[in-house]
Amino acid sequence: MRPQPQWAALDVYASNSDLYADPRLVQRVDYRRRFKRHRPRTPSVVLAPHGGGIEVGTSELCLAIAGFHPSTRVPIGQTHDFWMFEGLRPVANDELHVTSSNCDDRVARTLVSGATHALGLHGCTAAAAGLEDHDRAVLVGGRDAVLRLELLTRLRRAGFHTVDAADHPVLGGSDRSNIANRTRSRQGGQLELTTPLRTAMFSENSRSDRKHTTTEVFWDFVHACRAALAAREATH
Repeated sequence: MRPQPQWAALDVYASNSDLYADPRLVQRVDYRRRFKRHRPRTPSVVLAPHGGGIEVGTSELCLAIAGFHPSTRVPIGQTHDFWMFEGLRPVANDELHVTSSNCDDRVARTLVSGATHALGLHGCTAAAAGLEDHDRAVLVGGRDAVLRLELLTRLRRAGFHTVDAADHPVLGGSDRSNIANRTRSRQGGQLELTTPLRTAMFSENSRSDRKHTTTEVFWDFVHACRAALAAREATH
């Protein structure tokens, strides 16, 4: 058996299937899955494996980067397939975290395996990223070097503190089993946003209000990511 990443040992559940099989958990009470599958399929898919209350803000980012306003779900331009898993509990959503390398959700894997490009969205603490507690930063990783460079360039141009995470041992997104790297080309992109950055993206940072109170920081980030995906698609 292939050894598991060190952070996977902290998870309560070994996989999404393991979580779904737990009779103590109720779908739409403890968690939910949301996705969009276009016909025909889009070249890129956007992922939030730890949305809702697990890694706060990633659900809203997933929708917007995929081309849907997080409040109305109305398209805001070119749209992409997306998939997210969300914690819905009032507390203890971290118990629902399944590391991306162990994500075996059937829909997620189907969407990604049919896509040419993928972008996974995650949240981390500044400390886990090796930064100061107040740092509003994003770590850019994943096995797709071209997409990583596009993201680094466009996020930096938009004024974000951007860190190349290609060699980060935990947050680099380089594991071949990472759901974002299960595309046709076996590579994808991954973003890890620190808590201060995600907090700055919403005027009211609560589950009910986030989607209605997105800030300029949120939209600057979204537009940079969408531009990077468009540039990556243009290179095939």
